[in-house]
Amino acid sequence: MSKLTYISKSRGAKPLVWLQTQIKTPPLSRNARVELGYYLRLVQQGVIPGMPHSRSMKNIGRACSELRVRDAGVNWRLVYRVDQDAIVVVGLFVKMSRAATDRIIEVCRKRLSQYDAAVEG
Repeated sequence: MSKLTYISKSRGAKPLVWLQTQIKTPPLSRNARVELGYYLRLVQQGVIPGMPHSRSMKNIGRACSELRVRDAGVNWRLVYRVDQDAIVVVGLFVKMSRAATDRIIEVCRKRLSQYDAAVEG
Protein backbone atom coordinates (compact mmCIF):
# COMPACT_ATOMS: atom_id res chain seq x y z
CA MET A 1 0.00 0.00 0.00
CA SER A 2 1.30 3.43 -0.87
CA LYS A 3 2.21 5.95 1.80
CA LEU A 4 -0.81 7.96 2.96
CA THR A 5 -0.63 11.66 3.76
CA TYR A 6 -3.19 13.14 6.11
CA ILE A 7 -4.01 16.83 6.12
CA SER A 8 -5.47 17.98 9.42
CA LYS A 9 -8.99 19.26 9.81
CA SER A 10 -9.60 22.98 9.74
CA ARG A 11 -12.76 24.92 10.43
CA GLY A 12 -15.04 21.88 10.40
CA ALA A 13 -13.66 20.55 7.12
CA LYS A 14 -13.09 16.83 6.61
CA PRO A 15 -9.44 15.85 6.29
CA LEU A 16 -8.01 14.74 2.95
CA VAL A 17 -6.47 11.28 2.63
CA TRP A 18 -4.14 11.05 -0.38
CA LEU A 19 -3.60 7.69 -2.04
CA GLN A 20 -0.34 8.11 -3.97
CA THR A 21 -1.22 11.36 -5.78
CA GLN A 22 -0.10 14.89 -4.99
CA ILE A 23 -1.08 18.06 -6.81
CA LYS A 24 2.13 19.71 -7.94
CA THR A 25 3.33 22.36 -10.37
CA PRO A 26 4.49 21.01 -12.78
CA PRO A 27 2.82 19.05 -14.34
CA LEU A 28 -0.20 21.21 -13.52
CA SER A 29 -0.01 24.94 -14.01
CA ARG A 30 -0.33 27.08 -10.90
CA ASN A 31 -3.85 28.13 -11.97
CA ALA A 32 -5.00 24.53 -12.40
CA ARG A 33 -3.52 23.57 -9.02
CA VAL A 34 -5.28 26.48 -7.31
CA GLU A 35 -8.57 25.62 -9.04
CA LEU A 36 -8.37 21.97 -7.93
CA GLY A 37 -7.53 23.14 -4.41
CA TYR A 38 -10.56 25.42 -4.39
CA TYR A 39 -12.91 22.61 -5.43
CA LEU A 40 -11.34 20.17 -2.96
CA ARG A 41 -11.91 22.70 -0.17
CA LEU A 42 -15.58 22.92 -1.16
CA VAL A 43 -15.87 19.12 -1.03
CA GLN A 44 -14.16 19.11 2.40
CA GLN A 45 -16.81 21.55 3.61
CA GLY A 46 -19.64 19.34 2.34
CA VAL A 47 -20.41 21.24 -0.88
CA ILE A 48 -20.24 19.04 -3.98
CA PRO A 49 -19.72 21.17 -7.10
CA GLY A 50 -21.99 20.37 -10.02
CA MET A 51 -21.27 19.98 -13.71
CA PRO A 52 -19.05 20.90 -15.41
CA HIS A 53 -16.68 20.95 -12.40
CA SER A 54 -17.60 17.62 -10.81
CA ARG A 55 -19.22 14.41 -12.01
CA SER A 56 -20.25 11.22 -10.23
CA MET A 57 -18.07 8.17 -10.93
CA LYS A 58 -20.31 5.33 -9.75
CA ASN A 59 -18.43 2.97 -12.05
CA ILE A 60 -15.46 3.31 -9.65
CA GLY A 61 -17.44 2.96 -6.44
CA ARG A 62 -19.98 4.40 -4.05
CA ALA A 63 -19.66 8.11 -3.28
CA CYS A 64 -16.91 8.49 -5.92
CA SER A 65 -16.69 11.57 -8.14
CA GLU A 66 -14.19 13.38 -10.28
CA LEU A 67 -13.19 17.03 -10.27
CA ARG A 68 -12.62 18.41 -13.76
CA VAL A 69 -10.10 21.12 -14.60
CA ARG A 70 -8.92 22.32 -18.00
CA ASP A 71 -5.29 23.40 -18.10
CA ALA A 72 -3.56 24.70 -21.24
CA GLY A 73 -5.18 22.20 -23.57
CA VAL A 74 -5.05 19.33 -21.07
CA ASN A 75 -8.09 18.02 -19.21
CA TRP A 76 -7.20 16.92 -15.68
CA ARG A 77 -9.40 14.64 -13.59
CA LEU A 78 -9.02 14.22 -9.84
CA VAL A 79 -10.94 11.19 -8.57
CA TYR A 80 -12.14 11.29 -4.96
CA ARG A 81 -14.53 9.53 -2.60
CA VAL A 82 -16.52 11.15 0.18
CA ASP A 83 -16.34 9.00 3.32
CA GLN A 84 -18.04 9.77 6.60
CA ASP A 85 -14.81 10.91 8.23
CA ALA A 86 -12.61 12.04 5.31
CA ILE A 87 -12.28 12.86 1.62
CA VAL A 88 -10.20 10.14 -0.02
CA VAL A 89 -8.25 11.44 -3.03
CA VAL A 90 -7.77 8.42 -5.26
CA GLY A 91 -5.83 9.75 -8.22
CA LEU A 92 -5.04 12.56 -10.62
CA PHE A 93 -5.14 11.74 -14.32
CA VAL A 94 -4.97 13.41 -17.71
CA LYS A 95 -8.21 12.82 -19.58
CA MET A 96 -7.29 11.36 -22.95
CA SER A 97 -10.65 10.26 -24.33
CA ARG A 98 -14.34 10.95 -23.88
CA ALA A 99 -14.89 7.98 -21.57
CA ALA A 100 -12.78 7.04 -18.57
CA THR A 101 -10.46 4.26 -19.60
CA ASP A 102 -10.85 0.81 -18.10
CA ARG A 103 -7.25 1.01 -16.85
CA ILE A 104 -7.92 4.20 -14.87
CA ILE A 105 -11.12 2.77 -13.41
CA GLU A 106 -9.30 -0.40 -12.37
CA VAL A 107 -6.40 1.56 -10.80
CA CYS A 108 -8.87 3.64 -8.78
CA ARG A 109 -10.82 0.56 -7.63
CA LYS A 110 -7.60 -1.17 -6.58
CA ARG A 111 -6.37 1.84 -4.58
CA LEU A 112 -9.71 2.14 -2.81
CA SER A 113 -9.80 -1.58 -2.08
CA GLN A 114 -6.29 -1.44 -0.56
CA TYR A 115 -7.20 1.64 1.46
CA ASP A 116 -10.42 0.06 2.77
CA ALA A 117 -8.55 -3.11 3.76
CA ALA A 118 -5.90 -1.07 5.60
CA VAL A 119 -8.51 1.00 7.44
CA GLU A 120 -10.57 -2.06 8.44
CA GLY A 121 -7.56 -4.20 9.33
